Amino acid sequence: MASSSTELSPLTWLGGERRLARRVGRPVRNFLRVEAAGGLLLILATVVALVWANSPWSGSYFSLVHAEITLEFGSLLTISEDVSHWVNDALMVLFFFVVGIEINRELVTGELRDRRAAALPAMAALGGMIVPAMIYTFVNLGGDGAHGWGVPMATDIAFAVGVVSLLGNRIPGAMKVFLLTLAIVDDIGAILVIALFYTDDLSLGWLLTAVVTTGLVILMRTIRIWYIPVYVVVGTFLWLAVFQSGIHATIAGVVLGLIVPARPLKDLDGDDSLDGHIGSAISGQPSAGLIRRAHFEIRETVSVAERLDDVLHPFTSFLIVPLFAFANAGIEVSGETMREALTSPVTLGVVAGLVVGKLVGVSLFTYIGVRLGLASLPRGSTWTHVVGLSAIAGIGFTVALFISNLAYTDKVLVEDAKIGILAASVVAALVGVVILTRAGRVVEIEMQPAESGD
Repeated sequence: MASSSTELSPLTWLGGERRLARRVGRPVRNFLRVEAAGGLLLILATVVALVWANSPWSGSYFSLVHAEITLEFGSLLTISEDVSHWVNDALMVLFFFVVGIEINRELVTGELRDRRAAALPAMAALGGMIVPAMIYTFVNLGGDGAHGWGVPMATDIAFAVGVVSLLGNRIPGAMKVFLLTLAIVDDIGAILVIALFYTDDLSLGWLLTAVVTTGLVILMRTIRIWYIPVYVVVGTFLWLAVFQSGIHATIAGVVLGLIVPARPLKDLDGDDSLDGHIGSAISGQPSAGLIRRAHFEIRETVSVAERLDDVLHPFTSFLIVPLFAFANAGIEVSGETMREALTSPVTLGVVAGLVVGKLVGVSLFTYIGVRLGLASLPRGSTWTHVVGLSAIAGIGFTVALFISNLAYTDKVLVEDAKIGILAASVVAALVGVVILTRAGRVVEIEMQPAESGD
């Protein structure tokens, strides 16, 4: 989900007419605004990690991602983790914070607000979680990897939406919204799975501290404390409390994202005070106080959730998620590991779950939803579109990799799962693209009003 952007001012370097700005600066900016850009960087980071991990310099890669970093809070607390765990447990909190914001906005002002509009993609998402988990469990029943049933449940929003955006108007706009809503509901399911089933031994003291801190954030929002640095401090403490409690630290990001106000503080409808403050600020001799007040009035016509998403979404898409892929996708691929993976129930279960389970689960539950009368297919779409998007939903890259690190304690099983995730994501994307290409080019036709006769 791309963040909103304003037009560039000619007063800035990027908006000016210098050759470097015209030929480099603005093209790069436009690339970063494309939905698929984050996915492309994610692929690049994955390729770099795989190549480096299988090169003559592989030792330096593993030394880097396993290097220990220690934080000491005086004599009170010491946290020591390697680089990959700091990425997974700390930086990815911001990614899940943005996911929480997106869910919050959809619940308050988006597709999930209308229960009927959300019913069909929610039903589809449910099928896309249940069927892959069942297939994986069937393949791994009674085996060492049975606990990894949550891995093939996840759909990667960035990759899925990025692949669909590359197909342009072959996909009806309503079906893109369907996929986006499905992926958001899927994220809710993945977050619940992480919180409920992939949690270490709980520390009740730290868990109580996290609950109290969450209550404090809600109280701050209720009494309209709007100073962001206060929330940064309290949010950091919440992350620490959740991290120490045994629940995975990324849940702190989701909780904060769901609490962030998703409605603007100031409503433009019927409010003339904004024009008055702006007029006072720009007329005569504007003072610093008037400028600050006008700035506040303008800023608060946009919700905190939207402003934070606008700032953080590029940061998570173009830095944190590629870093996550770089730190987690570096697998030593040899003939022996590939032979083991091809016979590993974990790899086979992940591939079958993501490729077959997502396609069957999303398609079947969508069909059931339509037959039950919960909703009709989105306008301009066909069942071929549904099957194609169901296949695309099998791209489980980021969150699936994340859950694989939580689901297994055996390093071999983790690597088997990662090989399965990488292979399944590629296959799912190719299958989805082929099916959607066969769906034909969709032309949006505007209905023209009939001319009335005399």
